Amino acid sequence: MTATSRAASDSLVEALDVLIIGAGVSGVGAARYLTTEHPAKSFAVVEARGVAGGTWDLFRYPGIRSDSDLYTFGYEFKPWRDKQAIADAPRILDYLNETIDENGLADLIRYRHQVVSAAWSSEDARWLVDVDRSDTGERIQISARWIFCGSGYYDYDDGFSPEFVGRERFAGQIVHPQHWPEDLDYAGKQVVVIGSGATAVTLLPAMADDTAHITMLQRTPTYIIPLPREDALANTLKKVLGDERGYALTRQKNVAQQRLVFELCQRFPKAARRVIRRINESQLPEGFDVDKHFNPPYNPWDQRLCVVPDADLFRSIRKGKASIVTDRIATFTENGILLQSGAELEADIIVTATGLNIKLVGGIALSVDGRPVSFPDTVVYRGMMLSGVPNFALAIGYTNASWTLKIGLLCEYFCKLLGYLDEHGHDSVWPVADPEMPTRPLLDFGAGYVQRALDTLPKQGPEAPWVMSMSYYADRRLLRGDVADESLRFANARDRRGDPLSV
Repeated sequence: MTATSRAASDSLVEALDVLIIGAGVSGVGAARYLTTEHPAKSFAVVEARGVAGGTWDLFRYPGIRSDSDLYTFGYEFKPWRDKQAIADAPRILDYLNETIDENGLADLIRYRHQVVSAAWSSEDARWLVDVDRSDTGERIQISARWIFCGSGYYDYDDGFSPEFVGRERFAGQIVHPQHWPEDLDYAGKQVVVIGSGATAVTLLPAMADDTAHITMLQRTPTYIIPLPREDALANTLKKVLGDERGYALTRQKNVAQQRLVFELCQRFPKAARRVIRRINESQLPEGFDVDKHFNPPYNPWDQRLCVVPDADLFRSIRKGKASIVTDRIATFTENGILLQSGAELEADIIVTATGLNIKLVGGIALSVDGRPVSFPDTVVYRGMMLSGVPNFALAIGYTNASWTLKIGLLCEYFCKLLGYLDEHGHDSVWPVADPEMPTRPLLDFGAGYVQRALDTLPKQGPEAPWVMSMSYYADRRLLRGDVADESLRFANARDRRGDPLSV
């Protein structure tokens, strides 16, 4: 009897068909799909934190919102009924909690359950999962036939913060957006936000009216485009056709629109640069140095475009409440930041909106038959499984479109794969990659948080099903097509008795 068998036979070990890790948008979506597609299967959702919501509850900085429209960031099965298309975090949390309530998922979520490790036994065709419970201080074990990891790829403990020379000299307060103090008082104060990504461009207009002045200090500009916070056509369609039909049509429109913009930017980068520049120039004060502060050295969509709803960032700049400085930091000083140009930015508060860290599958230690899984030595299959790792799915969404568009397709395929195993009498499945197949980094994306982590991530191959596709239309064909192909291997109890492998 293996260690997994001994543990699974212990009455203290709960046995499940599926263990879902994470109660954010991915995990809640997977739970709903399982409830509807496989109601007879037993499953639970384990969440390390004390509430559901993932990113949308963790981050508490002013103005936090999605930079994707909720008609595509929302679930296909649940219409987005709010008027806001670019929605703030409280509205997104309400939507997620409604999904939990409407699908009876509340009793299936185990809060303050942190997965530490998971060990696969081929003999038993099960995972033995070690879970730390922060509410009781004990470690428990769960036996599961499948693991669906919906925890995303961010490190939820610590964000990225570079080493700043002289940091200890600064007499004011330094804050990272991932650990925003609830009692931070920035009224009437000088604030400098270091960074130029989505968080920085959200913070500036959200804080500007209350500060004495707020400055975004960037080393490199980012492409920034304004979009209406409310989608007038979507709201009209919902009013005329009803929530469900109006939502479905808007979703199709916005998926096509997102893809069109991305492909145009990739195919005609010079033209895209000119269009974005003209838009920026039209929103900024006369004489503003657009080329210095809004002209990135890379092409549009080599990194994610930043969206500003109702042009709020530009409005704050026009009002004189916010400004942008493009320079490099020489050192922190007692009163602020000395720049390499020799200028000094005075500050009472410095916000280091310098990005996030990647921690794949939440840092869980995986092993297969006693051998640790080395993620860089695996190749991703259909964007959700790893070569050589049985009965394990991970959810990674799009970097160039709404995250949830991909998650929905992955959940559909996951449920079909479970049905396929049941129909053919299999209990385990894993992808097998040709060792001679050329590979490349998992994500073709220039963002700093991705580039810093590439050597810790799985690889992707040159073509489907081994690519990490960033095209909804390509994924829809692949994931809604045939369930099995020559890259998958299947096994059952008979195989483990020495009978020929059933594929």
